[in-house]
Amino acid sequence: MTGPLERAHLVGIGGAGMSGIARILLARGHAVSGSDAKETRAFLTLRAQGALITVGQAAGNLDLLPGGPTAVVVSTAIKESNPELAEARRRGLTVLHRSQALAELMADHRVACIAGTHGKTSTTSMLTVALQHCRLDPSFAIGGDLNESGANAHHGSGGIFVAEADESDGSFLVFAPSVAVVTNVEADHLDHHGTVEAYVSVFDAFLDRITADGVLIACADDPGSAALADRAAAKGIRVRRYGRQATGADDATLVDYRPADGGGLARVAIGGQEVELGVAVPGEHMAGNALAALLAGLELGAPLAELGEGIAAFGGVRRRFEYKGTAAGVRVYDDYAHHPTEVDAQLRAVRPAAAGGRVLVVFQPHMYSRTETFSAEFGAALALADEVVVLDVFGAREEPRPGVSGALVAEAVPLPAERVHYEPAFDRVPALVADLAAEGDLVLTMGAGDVTMLGPEVLAELERRTAAR
Repeated sequence: MTGPLERAHLVGIGGAGMSGIARILLARGHAVSGSDAKETRAFLTLRAQGALITVGQAAGNLDLLPGGPTAVVVSTAIKESNPELAEARRRGLTVLHRSQALAELMADHRVACIAGTHGKTSTTSMLTVALQHCRLDPSFAIGGDLNESGANAHHGSGGIFVAEADESDGSFLVFAPSVAVVTNVEADHLDHHGTVEAYVSVFDAFLDRITADGVLIACADDPGSAALADRAAAKGIRVRRYGRQATGADDATLVDYRPADGGGLARVAIGGQEVELGVAVPGEHMAGNALAALLAGLELGAPLAELGEGIAAFGGVRRRFEYKGTAAGVRVYDDYAHHPTEVDAQLRAVRPAAAGGRVLVVFQPHMYSRTETFSAEFGAALALADEVVVLDVFGAREEPRPGVSGALVAEAVPLPAERVHYEPAFDRVPALVADLAAEGDLVLTMGAGDVTMLGPEVLAELERRTAAR
């Protein structure tokens, strides 16, 4: 591939999306430089592949590559005041949004894009692993690391490109998929879109990006996705649905689901036959993601039996009910859920895995706007746990808002007061959880922020107390 990305400088190269683009560019033989505010776990691999990376952002970083970059790649989070972006503008360099760079990488491939409010990363990952099992070697770009390979992106040889498509800022509208999956459509990212109506409309615009011979794969059980599928069919777009309420001849119908062996077993009616589909990760919502991956894989030319085997072998994604360890008889997991629907689904999935023990959730609200909008819904979802610890808000790209804190969520949890704990001091949480937990319990740290750091600290505190007895 030649063109604007021949020599690319990535601002924020350590992020999930940007590091994936860098991986693929390097694998294709292109020169890559980049910067980030701090060291990340992605740097080691990227540097080993040949990327020139510096910590800290300055105008001079655009000179890391001999001859300078032919393009500078940024994400929505990079402000115009960023010194590297400002310098790129001053020099008249080509500036590409992350999604535009990804679209460049998709050129000359058959593209499958997985979109939706929830489940994008898991569904994209399932599809990727299943296609790899079918020896189709897809290129892929995912918002999380596959447990099988530890990678979030790969340059494949199979002529297929599988990508997680981000609707949060509307940037997925630069893609042109022949296979488009929409797992669900539910209000989110209102900090960018402003209204629920505007958020929904961006998915309608996504329909117009599907190629003329393409297909929409939509969840029949989600009202937003089901309505989108109806609108797509009215436009003449071919639609395949999945879920319990999917009834068409080309659909994948979930006939039955039951927890099994730490995951689940689904009975699926598809193509005039019923098949059994194993899912290694727990929860009926994950079985739904598996059906979406199954239909997408069939559209990409993979055989049904081998796709099923690949999905059954899928071991999960980092931070999606990820096991962190056991100490003092207490199992600790970590999960990325940060929307009320995700929290609800994951806590329902966790209950069988708790095997009779209590479920203790440590929840960190993500973004002030989301906390303010959904505090009541978060409270209702968290009530599915036996004990709830709520941290303060992880602001991400937002400035604090007066009156908005984790206390809003804690106050909305309809459990007895002694079972709900608001703890804004991050460093006090491991001891609090160790006080609350007993042998046989399951602890789940949950959220999109730095709450992920707490799992190992909880385990260390439990081990310390065990050793001190």
